[in-house]
Amino acid sequence: MTDKTIFARILDGEIPCHRVYEDAHVLAFLDIFPLSHGHTLVIPKQRVAFLHELDDDHAAALGRALPKVARAVLSGTGATAYNVLQNNGASAHQAVFHVHFHIVPKVDGKGLGIGWQPGSLSADRATELLTAIRAHL
Repeated sequence: MTDKTIFARILDGEIPCHRVYEDAHVLAFLDIFPLSHGHTLVIPKQRVAFLHELDDDHAAALGRALPKVARAVLSGTGATAYNVLQNNGASAHQAVFHVHFHIVPKVDGKGLGIGWQPGSLSADRATELLTAIRAHL
């Protein structure tokens, strides 16, 4: 990344945050523009814009941290439901170009709202997609 994001500034200690969790690879902190009580951001310390750019160590650390932080958010807020959201690219609604996950508890009717418009997948199209995707694994 060429521009220093707000998350890079937080990691560098230039901007304070309300730390929920931290380890060698991950930082979690309260969102200052929350969708609901307890809305928490979980970021890797690796400074990349998109999920597919993460190295294996940071990706694994996020995988370990997300359930731990989600459990703490649920217990701390009393919520029993939540969403985990992660966007990649401006057209996918990414606003800060540093990988980040939102843990958004559903509290008092507040939280993440999602519009879902499912399509369909034919067997032929599935076969084409599988071939194309698996060729890159």
